[in-house]
Amino acid sequence: MRVYETLFVLKPDLEKEAIEELVGKVKAVIEAAGEIEKVDEWGKRKLAYEIDKKYQEGFYVLVDFKAENSVLDALDHLYKINEQFIRSIVIKKEK
Repeated sequence: MRVYETLFVLKPDLEKEAIEELVGKVKAVIEAAGEIEKVDEWGKRKLAYEIDKKYQEGFYVLVDFKAENSVLDALDHLYKINEQFIRSIVIKKEK
C-alpha cells in the first residue's frame, strides 16, 4: 500500500451533521481498501480566490491514509458526483 493525503473543501453553508456525513463517506471509501492514519478538520477558512462566483469560504478537511490504487478512482468519483465538494486533491506522499 502507498501513503497518500487528500484535501477537500466543502461548501461553507453546510450544517455540522452534513459535514460529518460527507467526511464519513470519504472515510468509508478509503477504508474499503486501505487504512486511515489521520483526519484533520481545519474548519471554515477563506479561499485564496472566489470559486463559481459565489464561494469565498470553504470547510477544509485533510485526510492522511494508506491504500491501494483502486481507492483513488473511488475517491475521485465521490468528489465529482457530489456537489457539496467544491475542490479536492489527492497527493502521493514521500516515505
